[in-house]
Parts: sequence; structure tokens; C-alpha cells
Amino acid sequence: MKPLILTRENGAAIAYHHTTANVPSSKIQPGVLFCGGFKSDMAGVKATTLQAFCNRRGQQYTRFDYQGHGASSGNFVNGSIGDWRGDMLDVFDQVTEGSQIVVGSSMGGWMALMLALARPTRVRGLVLIAPAADFTDALMWPSLPEEARRQIETEGVWLRPSIYDDGPYPITRHLIEESKAHLVLGGPINFPGPVSILHGLADDTIPVEHVLRTVDALTSRDVVVSLIKGGDHRLSRPADLERLCGAVAGLSDR
Repeated sequence: MKPLILTRENGAAIAYHHTTANVPSSKIQPGVLFCGGFKSDMAGVKATTLQAFCNRRGQQYTRFDYQGHGASSGNFVNGSIGDWRGDMLDVFDQVTEGSQIVVGSSMGGWMALMLALARPTRVRGLVLIAPAADFTDALMWPSLPEEARRQIETEGVWLRPSIYDDGPYPITRHLIEESKAHLVLGGPINFPGPVSILHGLADDTIPVEHVLRTVDALTSRDVVVSLIKGGDHRLSRPADLERLCGAVAGLSDR
């Protein structure tokens, strides 16, 4: 199905899919918004599995691509955390309706946390998959080889090899420096609602210790962390997808 397009004030064309609730008004649950990861898109298996799951439940569902990702306009090399946060906020404000369960995968977990802070009255709960809050500052930059950091500082960009066979991708000075305005782990993340976190013990991208920093930063007293033996960063095996749908249903049904 061809995506719809939301045109932002800056001219960016944000591609998205949205389905409305299809149940009697007395049974309407919160909608579900999916926020994808760094250099991922809304055609991934987690986003599309949740689409089918919510359709079966008659539940509102929205997925979208950030600028420079998937079917949206823009070039990935020009993107930043602030740009992608703005894309998410415009989709949330102009496409979704009512209260929402926000699902964030990897970088999308960081996005979901920022959304909960920005729109506290409408975010009902969070499902975070290997949440990569503050990853540019806390994980990416410290782990880069000295040569790569020097190239980013002097030339503005370095091509990082990808472990997912989708070719090298650019890490820019703008991405690293601009992200500092959006860090969330340095202070309390003031969100009182329920949070479900799924994390694979075989994740070689986001350490479990980093996920626990997110748990500590959240003010909510209703945070459940599920550690999945053998699960990798993507958590896209059939059993992982079943857990994801179960987490969304659990928060929605509450």
C-alpha cells in the first residue's frame, strides 16, 4: 500500500501509514505509534507485525519514516536527532488521535522517551525495544576508533561499516553535536505511566547496563524489563514478535 505524506512546515515530506480504530466507541483502546530505529524504516518486520496485530484488534495504529529514511524525503547524511524528533512530533500531533501507546525500537526508544516528555497528557504507556537513549553521546562516540573521531572532527563525516549488510552509513559531526541538546539520561525522565522494556541478552549493540540506566532515569514506578535469552538487537524472531505484541496488548488493555 502506498504511504500517505505529511508535509512539514520546513518542506520535508514524511511518509506514514495510519489506520483508525474499528471498534465500538465504548471499546476503543489507546492508539499505537511505532517509532523506528537509526537507519531503519517503517517497512521492517516489527512495524508491519504490529500493524497486522492492531488491525485484528480494531486498534488505531501509526507508523512513519523519519527524514532520510525509507519513503520520506531528505538525505540521511543531513539528518539529526532534532530533525527526527520534529518528524515524530508532527506525526503525533497531526496524524494520531487521542491517547497513545508509543513503541520505540533502538533509537526509536529515545524518540519515545522524548515524546513522553513533550506530550505527557496523551502518552498512555511506553513499549521500548532495546532502547538506545542518548546513544550518540553515551555509546557511539566513545566506541569510535580514534581515526574515525578525528575524521569526523576535521572532515565532518565518517562512513561506518554496517553489521547488517546494508552498506556503510555516514556518521556526521552535526549528528553527534546536535544530539547533545536532546539527551535524557542526565536527569529524571518524568513519565508516570507504565513502561515495558524488551531487551535481548545477545544484543551486541546496546549493552544491558545502558538499558538499566534508562530504567533508573524513569520516574515511573511501573517499569517492567524482560531480558530475552538469545535475543539479538533486532528482536525480530517469531517469539520476539509475539512478546512485542503481548506487551502492546498488555498496556492497551489496562
